[in-house]
Amino acid sequence: MCVALAGFGVTAAPVAAFEIFGMKFFEDESDADAVIADPQPYSVIITVNATGDVESAVRNASALVADQNEPASGAAGLLAKARGDYRRIVAALYNEGHYGGTVSIRVGGVEAANLAPDVDLPDPVDVAVVVDPGPLFRFSSVNLINQAVPTSDPFDHVEPPLSAGFGTGEIAKSSVILRAEQLALEAWRQQGHAKAAIVSRDVVADHASQLVDVTITVNPGPKAAFGAVTVTGTERMDPEFVRRQTGLTEGEEYDPDELALAQRRLDRLEVFRAARLEAAEAMGSDGLLPYNLIVQELPGRRFGVGANYSTVDGLGLEAFHLWRNLFGQAERLRLDARVASIAWPIDTAQFDYFFGGTFTKPGMFTPDTDLVAAVSAERTIYPTYSETSAAGRVGLTHMLSDQITLEGGTQFEINRFDDVFGTRDFKTVGLYGGAVLDFRNDSVDATSGWYGAVNLEPFYELNYGNAAARMTVEGRTYFGFGEDDPFVLAGRLKVGALVGPSLAEIPPDKLFFAGGGGSVRGYGFKSIGVDNGAGVITGGRYLLEASIEARAKVTEDIGVVGFVDGGYVAADVFPALTDLRIGAGVGVRYYTGLGPLRLDVAVPLNKRAGDPDYALYVGIGQAF
Repeated sequence: MCVALAGFGVTAAPVAAFEIFGMKFFEDESDADAVIADPQPYSVIITVNATGDVESAVRNASALVADQNEPASGAAGLLAKARGDYRRIVAALYNEGHYGGTVSIRVGGVEAANLAPDVDLPDPVDVAVVVDPGPLFRFSSVNLINQAVPTSDPFDHVEPPLSAGFGTGEIAKSSVILRAEQLALEAWRQQGHAKAAIVSRDVVADHASQLVDVTITVNPGPKAAFGAVTVTGTERMDPEFVRRQTGLTEGEEYDPDELALAQRRLDRLEVFRAARLEAAEAMGSDGLLPYNLIVQELPGRRFGVGANYSTVDGLGLEAFHLWRNLFGQAERLRLDARVASIAWPIDTAQFDYFFGGTFTKPGMFTPDTDLVAAVSAERTIYPTYSETSAAGRVGLTHMLSDQITLEGGTQFEINRFDDVFGTRDFKTVGLYGGAVLDFRNDSVDATSGWYGAVNLEPFYELNYGNAAARMTVEGRTYFGFGEDDPFVLAGRLKVGALVGPSLAEIPPDKLFFAGGGGSVRGYGFKSIGVDNGAGVITGGRYLLEASIEARAKVTEDIGVVGFVDGGYVAADVFPALTDLRIGAGVGVRYYTGLGPLRLDVAVPLNKRAGDPDYALYVGIGQAF
């Protein structure tokens, strides 16, 4: 018999939500069209003459099973759902390599296919689904006509269909056939054939031998090059700038990787609700393939509020206002304000204040380079010093790839510090440069991969006439265990060094401190430094921090964490491991679509006078 395979798409209905910092809360997933006027409750029993993956696939495919806790929309709605289950369950059996199965769905004792839509059904009605998957079929012969020749270019390499199980003797899953087609098309497209297409698919299942023969014919079409990009849908945006930001060059050989990169560039602009590149139906006689870029712009303004809390550092409140697309080329201006260290009893003299603005101009020199300028003013009281300052910086950020970001520029600061050395004023000018390598599978809740960051800041202090340089290196790594990684072991290491004059002539914000929620939990923020021998803490030249966390999911939504953090700051010699300040604790995670909500409790294991007995931290996302 000849088996026809089909794909099905699902369209999501729009939802309403409350948004803070781009995160949606209290989503309303109700559908006005789904109101049930004539409820028809039912109970379903499903019997599958198989176990393991086949049984799971059948149960997961059944809409009757998935929706059994909700009444159907009348008898007609129930029968429509049952008849749809015939197709869904057969497709699930095909996907497991069973082409000779039988499906019976009886509603009130009668086969659903034989009931009229206006039948009068009991309330509730019994539904029995019986599935016999039949024998397992395997591929006898697999033929791919017009398969692309393997390429030596590693960037264009595509795994052969055999790697997906498309080979003689393999289980004849329908999904494998579809995957083989995708790989065959992708191989041609990676070599510049934009209009490669499947022209025929012949699938013949022999029930006597339980073997399947498959022949797939590909038409690669001619090689293509990118044509002109036409932009539609812009309102305040400059369409020429939008076109330029795709990075697509007319006449350049077609490459699906360049299309994907163009899409990511558009998404990074943060000004579009939607942006979609659509290829023309056909190439021109010159071999060029034009594209239409359809965009929908976001509102020009956005604001948000947030809060954080720890028992050591108190309550912090923050807010921002963002203006998008100031001058038609996706320029952004963001203003941030923060009040922190709010504790009881209320003492405004102990509050921390911050106000700053950041201007970003995308597409500077290249589509992947942004100009970033920022100014800020703050008044902050740390356990070891207080700071009143104004600062500014301007530089470039370049996205070398999805995983690698480079930045560099110049900065200027005016500071007044009150600490063990008295009241001192500093003025510094300098450069900054850094690189971030992010190969994690998830930036909020990583279960595999690694992260690395390097930062270098050479600067000159004008009041004392000193040159200095500061450098930090940080690495994080993650190892997941078990199916879907319910257990994760995470580690973090950070080192820093500063070269320059004596500690008394270096701005404290350039020196190293440790402690706090993102450093050594259990200790106050920036409370770990250099003891001058009289119990007074200052910053140091060298920093060493390390953390290890064991994370385990107890349920789909709840997880627990155990962690140990260590940190040390030294004045003139690099710290030894025996000198670490150590904190340890446990935490709870509540997993949401935004990432895990975090609650950690930590205690200092080798506390000093003035250190807290414990610290509580609340936040969004893992600690690192």
